[in-house]
Amino acid sequence: MLERLLIQNIALIDRAEMEFSGGLNVLSGETGAGKSVILDSIDFVLGGKADRSMIRYGQTECAVRAEFFIGGNKQVKEALAEMDLDGEEDLLIVSRKYSLEGKGSIKLNGCSVTAAMLRKVTSLLVDVHGQSEHFYLLKESNQLALLDKIAGKEVTAHKEAVSDLLSRRNTILKELSALGGDEGERSRRLDVLRFQIEEIASAELQEGEEETLSALREKIAHAEKILNGLNTAQQCLSADGSGLDAVRSALRALSALSRFDSAYAELADRLETIAADLTDVSDTVECLGEEADFDEREAERVENRLDEIKRLKKKYGGSIAEIFSFYESAKAEYELLSDSGARFEQLTKALAKADKNLYGACLLLTNARKNAAKTFTDRVIAELKTLNISSARFEVQFDGYSEQDVSRANKNGLDGVRFLFSANAGEPLKELGKIISGGEMSRFMLAVKAQLSALNEIGTYLFDEIDAGIGGATARVVAEKFCKISLHTQIIAVSHLARIAAAADKQFLIEKTQSAEKTATHIYALSENERLKEIARLIGGDTQSGLALQHAEELLKEGKIYKNSLSQI
Repeated sequence: MLERLLIQNIALIDRAEMEFSGGLNVLSGETGAGKSVILDSIDFVLGGKADRSMIRYGQTECAVRAEFFIGGNKQVKEALAEMDLDGEEDLLIVSRKYSLEGKGSIKLNGCSVTAAMLRKVTSLLVDVHGQSEHFYLLKESNQLALLDKIAGKEVTAHKEAVSDLLSRRNTILKELSALGGDEGERSRRLDVLRFQIEEIASAELQEGEEETLSALREKIAHAEKILNGLNTAQQCLSADGSGLDAVRSALRALSALSRFDSAYAELADRLETIAADLTDVSDTVECLGEEADFDEREAERVENRLDEIKRLKKKYGGSIAEIFSFYESAKAEYELLSDSGARFEQLTKALAKADKNLYGACLLLTNARKNAAKTFTDRVIAELKTLNISSARFEVQFDGYSEQDVSRANKNGLDGVRFLFSANAGEPLKELGKIISGGEMSRFMLAVKAQLSALNEIGTYLFDEIDAGIGGATARVVAEKFCKISLHTQIIAVSHLARIAAAADKQFLIEKTQSAEKTATHIYALSENERLKEIARLIGGDTQSGLALQHAEELLKEGKIYKNSLSQI
């Protein structure tokens, strides 16, 4: 529940701090006093849209801080844990700031978060309903979960059965998938694998082949340059008057001197070795020259082979090693699928049986939901009649399905539901999202909340003038509904009705003051005596009138008596 709210520099509010009761909190005041500012502030701190126009004139920044007690709200703590935020504490502090520059900050327990993260948490804390807003729990996306919560243990047991059968079905499907799916799919898969295996095998790839071919292609591309270089080298080494002739001449000259000194003999030996090396180099150059004479057919063969390898790499892997890996994997899968006929037949029969069982479990789940829906809608209609909507109709519409739809089943079965409502005799039932909110819609929401307050984990309901357009006996019934709901769920309500204000556990007065310099909105928590005067004002009488004050006192007394009677039930 919302324990404290601190507002700074929003609209006409300099600074306001409010401490709320855990029951029914009523905000009242003259029209235009600033009640909507408080609701806007709450909406802002819950993650609503920020706007520079909300910042008080003359200030550069606005801020709102809200403190929530979340002791029993497991959903909130789980949401915080998913965001790696501390979800163990029972107090959650939400703070949000926004500046004229359009910059802002949002923090949950001191940790910065995004607006989306904030809304994910606060949607589990506060449920807002006003004259032009729709009840969070009645959005279609939440209606099935709501119905299951109303149905309780019976539906939970059926959902567990569906979940177990769904798990079994998924296990069968997984094994069937490993075997290639149904017979047609398995046959198609075998054809594909056979083609892939034969294509790779026929290519007769070799490790390192691509590198060798790439090097050869490079040589072919520069064959002329290579031949010219080799020919030049050959001429320099072995032609008449070449380097080799010069070395041999020097060798003969030194050999003739070797008997005179051992140094001459050593030089002669070295020249002999050089001459032998040069001869070997010359012979090798000559051989390389002969090999470098590539013809066009060789060049074409190299290009075609490299293109083939490139094509196979594109299909089966980025390298020849990866192609080999794919080849082995494809062969293993082919062998598995080829030998899986008997197992495939077993699994196909098991899947048919699993589908039948799952379909039956879904039907049982649907019937349990329909029974719960009938009880729920009857109770809401009864509530609406006490709220002076005697012709109200409320139904839960279920989408139909057949056994052929089992493939789309999930942990919630096969049901799709939507809430349909009509306030007037002769008017067709419509989806809630298509109904224009008004007095009837507000009372419908109140009737639903009266049924859900004990089941709903959301700790706070916020009502923005839900009592608009009603009075008399209906106002009394609305006040009583508020009292019942507030036994389980905190209510913060803006109201102009004395009857509702008199039922409050805590009442706040929103008042606007004007001076020569500025206009400001102030918020006061009222004492019992101050409440008496405010309720007298809401009645429409003079706050100094004895009759108005007496009537206000009677309303306060009635409110206390009614709440005491509820607490004893």
